[in-house]
Amino acid sequence: CRMVAPGVERAAAELAGRLKVVKVNVDEAPAVSARFGVQGIPTLLVLHHGQVAARQVGALAADRLVGWVRGLVDQAA
Repeated sequence: CRMVAPGVERAAAELAGRLKVVKVNVDEAPAVSARFGVQGIPTLLVLHHGQVAARQVGALAADRLVGWVRGLVDQAA
């Protein structure tokens, strides 16, 4: 989703080495969206050891998105 792309890219840059960012096109990979129960776009998932650790449905401003992800990454460390 273009609305969250700046925040996702910023989180990837700021947390490089601590976070792996993957973008999935649900139209091209419906099995992935089904596996994680994605029903709304955008849906942001944070996975830890292959399990969903946090989910955000709907767009967040870049600052809020980066803060949300940073908090989760710091918590998992």
